[in-house]
Amino acid sequence: MSRVGKLPVKLPQGVKVAVSGGLVSVQGPKGRATQALPEGIACEVVENEIRVSRADETKRQKALHGLMRSLLSNAVRGVSEGFSRQLQIEGIGYRAQLQGTDLNLTLGFSHPVVYKVPEGITVTLEGQTKIAVSGTDRQRVGQVAAEIRGLKPPEPYKGKGIRYADEHVKRKVGKTGA
Repeated sequence: MSRVGKLPVKLPQGVKVAVSGGLVSVQGPKGRATQALPEGIACEVVENEIRVSRADETKRQKALHGLMRSLLSNAVRGVSEGFSRQLQIEGIGYRAQLQGTDLNLTLGFSHPVVYKVPEGITVTLEGQTKIAVSGTDRQRVGQVAAEIRGLKPPEPYKGKGIRYADEHVKRKVGKTGA
């Protein structure tokens, strides 16, 4: 059996799960999430736990078993606690500001960069150089944070650009005038 797939997903207080056909719907205080089950994977709710099972022992079914358990665990955590990613802007004159649902970034280009924040994702600023991306879907939060970072990734010589708050940028030594 899959080591990940055999672990039950515990349901925190206030989270409700409904399984109908090939669709699992998770609802909690922060929102709602749905996850489609692939063929051969079954899900049931037993005593405040979600248990995932598979139809046979093929390699594909074993892989999907663990994947679906992880996706359901992320959905439960997302609707109860939510997910968040922190970004840091480094560089003189580099800053961010919110204009409605758009994130306006000044990143050393000749023009400001406007990033339209997708629905279901919340972007907040702490000062002008700290960006917090949060939401209920772990994959979408990570994707939005990666897209924002991709607008101006940190460069290795001065470290200027957008980086994750916990990211360490390896610095290179510049030219010497010898």
